[in-house]
Amino acid sequence: MAEGWGRALRGHEIDVHSAGLEPKRLDPRAVRVMAERGVDISSQASKGLDAVKGVPFDLVVTVCDHARESCPVLPGSGPFLHAGFDDPPRLAEGEATEEEALVPYRRVRDEIRAFVEGLTPRPPTRS
Repeated sequence: MAEGWGRALRGHEIDVHSAGLEPKRLDPRAVRVMAERGVDISSQASKGLDAVKGVPFDLVVTVCDHARESCPVLPGSGPFLHAGFDDPPRLAEGEATEEEALVPYRRVRDEIRAFVEGLTPRPPTRS
């Protein structure tokens, strides 16, 4: 969802990449709740860190506590910023209905949007 919001809201000013420590399949519930806000993430794919190896980032944002604690050093990258969001699949476990399971997805979707809207673009630090 973070990559989707980054591209939808700030793609004209920042180059967004997303990768995870433990890539999984694209979550259909995430696709659904993003589509509710007009953002199509259905063509995105969950990627591992190897997919961004060598990309010089001006800013690295971690979006979960596990990533903040385990994210490796990315040579040539700028500062790290942590934005801790709850894990919607974990929160949705055991919900009785699909509608109840979507509640945490929608909340986190909206929290991520607010975070992305509040980012201040940094001028490139490399010459």
